[in-house]
Amino acid sequence: MRLFLLLTFVVTILTGCATTQEGPPTAFRLTAPGMPDNAMLPPKMAGNFAKNPNCTGQNISPPLAWSHAPDKTRSFVILWDDQAGRNGLGVSHGVVYGIPANVNVFAEGELAVAPTGSRFVPGKSLFPTHWVGPCPPKGNAPQHYVMTIIATTLEPGALPAGLNKTEVLKALEGGKALRAASLSLRFAQ
Repeated sequence: MRLFLLLTFVVTILTGCATTQEGPPTAFRLTAPGMPDNAMLPPKMAGNFAKNPNCTGQNISPPLAWSHAPDKTRSFVILWDDQAGRNGLGVSHGVVYGIPANVNVFAEGELAVAPTGSRFVPGKSLFPTHWVGPCPPKGNAPQHYVMTIIATTLEPGALPAGLNKTEVLKALEGGKALRAASLSLRFAQ
């Protein structure tokens, strides 16, 4: 009987842990399907940039999904940053915007290639492209790559292609940013 009660208690606790989400269930939320917040990215998602010997992967972007955007959302912005990169000065790894309000998911690899069907406008990361996967120095502890999605009042085609993170954030000033959500993914090699 004692063992039965103990097992019932453990199962109840584990079930609660597995289904509990922080914040209200209707909160604007960004997820990477199949990868919980703070998960380690697989090696294939590392950047592939010939000029950087730390970019050893296939540059495959993680799958993303989001829900519960604010009512007045017209488009989304996604920024991906390594805040510890360049010895703490930070590295912008991804800048995409002009994502229409009716889009709420990107498949694995979709953000790392040229956009199709007006699903996003490519910006410019610290690299000469809109998206580069993690490229931390070998032997570092796992670094955190923070993905932020911003719901905006801008129409999807309002901003030209090729803007960097600073330029996109400047364009969102004056009340054009409605709400943001983020998740952190880690990588080490």
